[in-house]
Amino acid sequence: MGQSEHQASLGGPGPKDKPTKKATTDRMLACRFEMKYLIDEIRAAGIVRYIRPFLQPDRYSKLQRGGMYPIVSLYLDAPSLQLCRESLTGVKNRFKLRIRSYTDEPEYPRFLEIKRRINQVIMKSRARVTDQDVPILLQGRRLPPQGYTTDETALGQFQLYVASIQAGPIVLVRYMRQAFESTSEDRVRVTFDRELCYKVTDEPQVRLGGSGWQYNVLTTGHTVLEIKFTGCYPIWLTRLVREFDLEVTPVSKYATSLTQASRLGFCGPALRVPWYG
Repeated sequence: MGQSEHQASLGGPGPKDKPTKKATTDRMLACRFEMKYLIDEIRAAGIVRYIRPFLQPDRYSKLQRGGMYPIVSLYLDAPSLQLCRESLTGVKNRFKLRIRSYTDEPEYPRFLEIKRRINQVIMKSRARVTDQDVPILLQGRRLPPQGYTTDETALGQFQLYVASIQAGPIVLVRYMRQAFESTSEDRVRVTFDRELCYKVTDEPQVRLGGSGWQYNVLTTGHTVLEIKFTGCYPIWLTRLVREFDLEVTPVSKYATSLTQASRLGFCGPALRVPWYG
């Protein structure tokens, strides 16, 4: 499969395609519970074998050799790094602002996302835009008439949240994801994220490539396991957690990356908070 075919399969329209409102729907459990674990590769392999009878690779993993696909997110924050601090200190009701992509090809979409945590519940909204729209939208400007449709409500909310804290680009975070999900009404999604790295930036661009990337030392040699589910928690998940002796770990890809950048001095902003790990 060529790169263009692959990226189209990741939710990006082909150069001649026009996104529709149906296509912009976030399939990844927009309202859910979420648990994170930091595990070694031996346990990761065992968990993959364990979940196979219950879940199948998601539509992206099915298309990839090795079952993994790249994700890159540009995280936004206030000049005071309010969102990072709230994550590190465990504020119960908080949110993150990010722009996600699966490719550097400019003809494929970027996704503006708000990820809210309300106590234990995760709520996510997502608006699909083009690469060239990103700088315009981050300036708080409205888009001129476009040749595609998107979730206007989610787009407006994103810009409102950005304006409310004067948010701007802070850091890029990328990793490789292997994902499994159920097809039943009670959705379950299990993801394994590897090769986590970051790059401090103030540019309104979402890119996988380029120089200046640093590996996140917290996750080096490990996998970030995430279990996401809706209202029903299947009994087999209870057995999985018990059998593999899993302990919930508050791993924030954004906050840990920014904390490391600050400590190591890679153009990272000053961030006086307790160090993870």
